[in-house]
Amino acid sequence: MATSKVQRWGIMTILIVTVVGTLGSFAVMILSMQNQQRIQADYEKVNNEYQTQLKAYKAKVQAQADELSAKYYDTFKQYSTQAGTYDVNSVKELKTEDLTEGDGAVIDGSTKFAAYYIGWDANGNVFDQSIDGSKLKEPTAVANGLDKAGLIAGWKEGLKGMKIGGVRLLSIPSDKAYGEAGQKDKNGKQTIPANMPLKFVVMAIPQPPTIPQPDSSKLMEAYMKMYGNQ
Repeated sequence: MATSKVQRWGIMTILIVTVVGTLGSFAVMILSMQNQQRIQADYEKVNNEYQTQLKAYKAKVQAQADELSAKYYDTFKQYSTQAGTYDVNSVKELKTEDLTEGDGAVIDGSTKFAAYYIGWDANGNVFDQSIDGSKLKEPTAVANGLDKAGLIAGWKEGLKGMKIGGVRLLSIPSDKAYGEAGQKDKNGKQTIPANMPLKFVVMAIPQPPTIPQPDSSKLMEAYMKMYGNQ
């Protein structure tokens, strides 16, 4: 049976709507892909800039650490002989002894400084130290003072009163160190036994100039544009 003119127009209309709808969907998909490619390109650009800045920052930090090491290594290295065994029961309270008196400011709760150290337990095991072969690692920064520092109580209490440039021996009872938990490394290995008193030799040095870190906010914004809706 032949279709009427009205029917043919109806069929044609449906075809046109279908084609236009398909083309529209395809166009939207193309635009979406182009937009995603642009966002990805922007992200890669920002990330590359950030990585370049981060590399430069790390190089400056290492250069500063090397400069400080050259200045203080020979002085601090001689105190490595302090590490050795001692009686666990001999350290019942916090004790301090100035091995060398500094000539700088007296450290209080708000003094900004940095420190090199050697830490060992009663068995004579050096569990951490600033000496790394023939040089010193980057010093530990106490950038906001002892009162606000994330340090064990033995450090926060025991370093007060010493002078910048000085070297102090700390004998720290376990309750002002790591207590019943002791300490484990990132692999879960026990590095400091539970209820272990500790000893440290600490050298306080002037706070080195702060090296500004790269601003990661632009990278985070680019990241959120790229992945925030996933």
